[in-house]
Amino acid sequence: MAGSQYIALSGLRARADELDRIATDLANIGTTGYKGERQARVAAERTQFEMTLDSAIDTTLGDTRLDTRDGALSPTGQPLDLALDGEGYFVIETAAGDRYTRNGHFTLDAQRRLVTEDGLPVKGVGGPIVVGDREGDLNVDADGTVWNGATRAGQVSVVTFADTGRMTREQGSMLGSGGQAAVAVEAPTVRSGSLEQSNVSMADRLAAITTVSRGFEALQKSISMLMNEVDGRAIDQLGRRG
Repeated sequence: MAGSQYIALSGLRARADELDRIATDLANIGTTGYKGERQARVAAERTQFEMTLDSAIDTTLGDTRLDTRDGALSPTGQPLDLALDGEGYFVIETAAGDRYTRNGHFTLDAQRRLVTEDGLPVKGVGGPIVVGDREGDLNVDADGTVWNGATRAGQVSVVTFADTGRMTREQGSMLGSGGQAAVAVEAPTVRSGSLEQSNVSMADRLAAITTVSRGFEALQKSISMLMNEVDGRAIDQLGRRG
């Protein structure tokens, strides 16, 4: 196979992967706290072929980075719906260790612990956040302190990372640290009664699909031309000489 065909095929593969990523973004456009991703394309030289295919330079996807721009805040009126205005992530305790999210749709479990909608504990500063048995009005201060009436239940832990773009998306709005150490946000701004919406723009993603699809079609046509016309003509000419 000619080097130009390798280039076109690798371009098709990269665009197919990009379409998958865009589809994931669109599927989560309604997911609270969801962050989209951006991915670059880079050249990958085929050094293993040495001089045989010097022109065969593949196109492949480069590093994936999380798009950490804030989503719009939507009021809900529920005191345990929390949104972060500015930097930071809530810390969630999972079986695989701490995970991080901007989805602050929290509730209380049977033990009256602050948990996610999936029942995972929300980590507090200095320990779990447990609202006592005493029934009272639930309130959350701007620094993340949770109150049950006049009783302090705890303070929501809010952390950030040196490079938030390196964080990894695991499922929905749940994120991994990307191997980085969490750093506590000294003065977080927590909005009670609101949720942060996905930062994915429908118009932006549809425009990206159009661009990727056109590139995909162009590469398909180039492969067809290379394989059917150029190679076919070469075979025809060589056959005549024989």
